[in-house]
Amino acid sequence: MQKIEPKKIKDLRMRQGLSQQELSRLLGISDRAISKWELGYSQPSANHLIALAQIFGANIEDFLSTAETKKEEIQGMKSLVELFKIGKGPSSSHTMGPERACKVFMEQHPEINEFQVVLYGSLAKTGKGHGTDKVIKKTFSPFPCDVVFNFTKTDIPHPNTMDIIGLKCGIEIIKARVMSIGGGSVLFENESIVQTPNIYREHTFSDIASYCKTHSIRLWQYAVERENPDFWEYMNRVWNVMKTSIVCGLEDEGVLPGGLSVKKKAKSLFLSQHIDESAETRENRMVCAFAFAVSEQNASGEQIVTAPTCGAAGVLPAVLYYQQQKNGYSDRQILQALITAGVVGNLIKTNASISGAECGCQAEIGSACAMAAAALGELFLLDIEKIEYAAEIAIEHHLGLTCDPICGLVQIPCIERNAVAAMRAINAVSLASFLWDSRKISFDKVIKTMKETGRDLSAPYKETSEAGLAKIVF
Repeated sequence: MQKIEPKKIKDLRMRQGLSQQELSRLLGISDRAISKWELGYSQPSANHLIALAQIFGANIEDFLSTAETKKEEIQGMKSLVELFKIGKGPSSSHTMGPERACKVFMEQHPEINEFQVVLYGSLAKTGKGHGTDKVIKKTFSPFPCDVVFNFTKTDIPHPNTMDIIGLKCGIEIIKARVMSIGGGSVLFENESIVQTPNIYREHTFSDIASYCKTHSIRLWQYAVERENPDFWEYMNRVWNVMKTSIVCGLEDEGVLPGGLSVKKKAKSLFLSQHIDESAETRENRMVCAFAFAVSEQNASGEQIVTAPTCGAAGVLPAVLYYQQQKNGYSDRQILQALITAGVVGNLIKTNASISGAECGCQAEIGSACAMAAAALGELFLLDIEKIEYAAEIAIEHHLGLTCDPICGLVQIPCIERNAVAAMRAINAVSLASFLWDSRKISFDKVIKTMKETGRDLSAPYKETSEAGLAKIVF
């Protein structure tokens, strides 16, 4: 069956002089849906296709491709080093990504000493709250840089899109369009940027599980086989940064920056022990305190590890740190669990998204919960089916979670969500260990579902601070 040619939708729209926003209003759908059609990420329904033909005064045949569109095939996965990034918060997409893009641009064009950066989509709408403009100016310092927030342009390739412009005497010399795709990773559009290679041949859980069973190895051993010799050293650094962020967060007091007057609560949670406190209550309080500690450090712009993002950085370290403190697991055992979590996070990043601007908070907190569940499964030495089921449960019960940060700050509801997800990861492992042999949904299928759900979410619910709590509360 022939498919809709994305370019033809855009060409017909442009011919009518309509913006994506204007066309979306005529159809009664989000402008993001129009963007996805034109990028080939999704196809209009039959009813929408008929409506498009009427609006453009065209025949339905005018939208059809004259040749079958070859489906893009995923070729493996990148290193876990690309997933676990060490940097300063509060947002991997809005601070770490833009910072990295600016550094690459400066390295490529050392002759430029005057800059302008234009932010679009989510980068524009929540950039002030995330401090995107501040990190960009700091990165280009001491050279002057003007940061422009463009709130109206919708014809962009990704919700987190930015243009970096090199100037000379106020005249544009060179320009690059960059997309911050989540987890601090960036993609340059139409640029010959050398991307890091894919070092994993497999890109589905089923293929990885099959390999592990054939070779009688665990998930972390599979990853170590494919990573570079210095991988253990890097992961050890990752764990040390995670622990430091917890320790520092537990000692910190005061109010988070940004204007919401949010009080730091990690220390209070940690010290609020009751005389007759049950073991279950203590576990809840401690895990939540550790999650709050990391999240508050992130919101304060301190150093954290993306796990898989800045906004979800507290879930995984909270679960692992609590287990180490309670049961005395060695750092080596914790690293094995971290690597297992990384495999799960890498699968989500490769086959769906870890970007809140692209798929909502299910892509951040949901992914972090799945990673923490897998890590805990490894600590408990569960077999691969139980680890898969635990990760699947974690994702499944975050499906549709919106990203609606109040004032664009990674504070409300983000910090509490880290604590809730950490506890949910523990519950997911318990449930999986009992019911693993009756499960019906694979981890690969739930990742695919998360991707489709993210695409269907309305744009205001994907890190734009235009809907949900961000709209109702303020």
